[in-house]
Amino acid sequence: MKFIITGSGGCIAIPKPLCQCEVCVEARVNGYPYARCGCSLYSEDISLLIDTPEDISIALNNAGIKSVDAIAYSHWDPDHTAGMRVMEQLRLDWLDYHDGLTPENPIVIYANGNVMRDINGIGSRLGSYLDYYASLHLITRQETDVIASDTIKITLLPVPIEKAVSVFVFESNGKKLVYAPCDCKPFPNEELIYGADILIIGNTIVGNTLRNGRAIANDHPLKLELYAMEDVLEMKKKYAFDRVIITHLEETWGKSYGDYINLEKEYDNVNFAHDGMIITL
Repeated sequence: MKFIITGSGGCIAIPKPLCQCEVCVEARVNGYPYARCGCSLYSEDISLLIDTPEDISIALNNAGIKSVDAIAYSHWDPDHTAGMRVMEQLRLDWLDYHDGLTPENPIVIYANGNVMRDINGIGSRLGSYLDYYASLHLITRQETDVIASDTIKITLLPVPIEKAVSVFVFESNGKKLVYAPCDCKPFPNEELIYGADILIIGNTIVGNTLRNGRAIANDHPLKLELYAMEDVLEMKKKYAFDRVIITHLEETWGKSYGDYINLEKEYDNVNFAHDGMIITL
């Protein structure tokens, strides 16, 4: 299996618009991988993209992606869905449309039932955006808990919270990768997850000293919502993950690409994602 981290950033882009902090200035000067697009992942084997942050078109171009046959959604939050208009850019040809021609290869949109309900609810007073794209024959939709091809099986596991969120488990030829980009606390305690070769996880606060030297205490509200690094290390041990890659790296953490490279030296088989990062199993 081959994966590309098309976007490793969090809710706020790096560089953050208008921001003049060292991290954002460095990202403007150096570009990628110091800069980060919103959180997304691409499975090259089946041309599957997970999530569409608002800068997904930029991310796809940066990563040199040549085909997208399907898009799967982890949850409805805007930083994971606001770029869904990429469906038009990938498939819509206005000249063909006005000549009455429709795309022959609509993108398949996957999500489990509850997540699909939420995604279908995104729209305007005129209706659902996905309904609009479907009416143009740009997409089809499939509610499912399993996506399967001849070579890969992907299981969409629900996170045990009221909000509809999925964690993705990729399996092929005895290898297993778990992708949990956001809102994955508490972590699904499913047998399928145990012993995965790689966990790619977001929802993680990296360090207790963040942007502008601001320190957060152990009882800070963010600690209730997100994992701390020690939590991730405990998960690595509990679930017997061989390797962990941390993504959804927030501008708020106040760390540059170089800072994350240095941090990796402190951990065993723990890496920090960057845009364009290639993962093979």
